[in-house]
Amino acid sequence: MSGDAAADVTVALATGGRAKSRLCRVILEVLPEWFGRDEANRWYGEQAAKLPTFVARAEGRDVGFVTVKPHPPAAAEVLVMGVLPAWHGRGVGRALIAAAAGHAAKAGARYLTVKTLGEAHPSPYFKATRAFYRAAGFVPLEEFEDFFGKGMPCLFLAKALP
Repeated sequence: MSGDAAADVTVALATGGRAKSRLCRVILEVLPEWFGRDEANRWYGEQAAKLPTFVARAEGRDVGFVTVKPHPPAAAEVLVMGVLPAWHGRGVGRALIAAAAGHAAKAGARYLTVKTLGEAHPSPYFKATRAFYRAAGFVPLEEFEDFFGKGMPCLFLAKALP
């Protein structure tokens, strides 16, 4: 299904901490190329439970989510985002970023930021992730060596908000 025409996707702010945490964990579990560390996935689930989390729905099911961490007064961060593999390339990620950006802007943020595995790492999965964020209007600002652990550089990107 990947690469099909854009699907009808709705995105809404989720409620219920346990439900948000469970959805986060379920989606991250099917994305091991990006989220292969169980301890990190548990932490992301805990954060999704307490931070603003948007859920994307299509064809009657949850197909993706994004958790937004405020960094007042000027920024908000895409802390974690995941989209079911069958829904990659179908507009779900763009819809989630739009919801996160709108939420951040309404809260007064001037920038939406994200951290991802940096250019110095050869992962083809994160190469696609970096391309996605650039296409969504994010600009790479700095790469930090070993930020996520030895041999795991971090690329810090930002998107100006209206």
